[in-house]
Amino acid sequence: MEKKQKAKAAAYSGTQPGQNPVKNILKEVRRRKLLFLMLLPAIVFFIIFCYVPMGGIMLAFKDYNYGQGIFGSPWVGWANFEYLYKSGTLWRVTRNTILYNIAFIILDLVTQVGIAILLNEIGSKICKKLSQTLMFLPYFVSAVLLGAFVYNIFNYERGTLNNILMSLGMERYDTYSNMYAWIFILLFFHIWKGLGYGVVVYMATITGISSEFYEAARVDGATRFQQIRYITLPLLKPTMIILTLFGVGKIMKGQFELFYQIIGANGTLYPVTDIIDTYVFRMTTTSFDPGLATAAGLYQSFFGFVLIVTVNYVVKKLNPDYALF
Repeated sequence: MEKKQKAKAAAYSGTQPGQNPVKNILKEVRRRKLLFLMLLPAIVFFIIFCYVPMGGIMLAFKDYNYGQGIFGSPWVGWANFEYLYKSGTLWRVTRNTILYNIAFIILDLVTQVGIAILLNEIGSKICKKLSQTLMFLPYFVSAVLLGAFVYNIFNYERGTLNNILMSLGMERYDTYSNMYAWIFILLFFHIWKGLGYGVVVYMATITGISSEFYEAARVDGATRFQQIRYITLPLLKPTMIILTLFGVGKIMKGQFELFYQIIGANGTLYPVTDIIDTYVFRMTTTSFDPGLATAAGLYQSFFGFVLIVTVNYVVKKLNPDYALF
């Protein structure tokens, strides 16, 4: 039985029982030189920019001194992690990062699928294409420009919002002193910026659904709502699950450019807008404490990895076809 299983595993891996896998890989490289040569720039890129910098992880366990460098700085063990935990910073940035990303995943799924289905129901091709184009344009707006746009809307003295309020005989509203208002502002601009891209993805899936399904449903007397419920949504399910898994994989990483460009260095808003990415950036560039920044980044990477492996394992148990790996 064991020999049979080993033979089956060898068949999947492309090696024969007793054959050296290293020699088999080298043989494959010689056979497909051109393909591996095309792959080489990507391999070199990831080695230089992803794997080599991983040596800096040791900063998480050191009290970094610029004069002594990485290797000469004193070893402090878990002191940086202990400080993050006892100061309450770790809880705050983790809570904000996870809650924002959960909200992003849910709102993206609902709005993008909903708008894609509504657009698919529009009969006029001109109206459909125009709507898709207008929704897709914000995706190309840079985060810097978005930050300037938001500032000019909510600025206390010269902002568009307060100019409208003053023209209506109302008092100015200081948005920058109300930290809870920024939860909804960030959610809105995240949806506004990414809606078009998500709609295009779901529209492509809907377009690929055979028209025979809908024709058969109409013959059976199904309404448009029933066609959406029993044909469109079930066939969109694989795409929805894959995109949701991608979102869960990034749940420990916030959209740094969105939060940093809109919130900036406004400490009043940190309790509800500070995420792990912005905290790491601030510790590196403002507080000049690479030890704390690296500790927070390592914590983020470790638990993000654990989370995506766990979620993928659960999905694989429920339905292996929808798992990422």
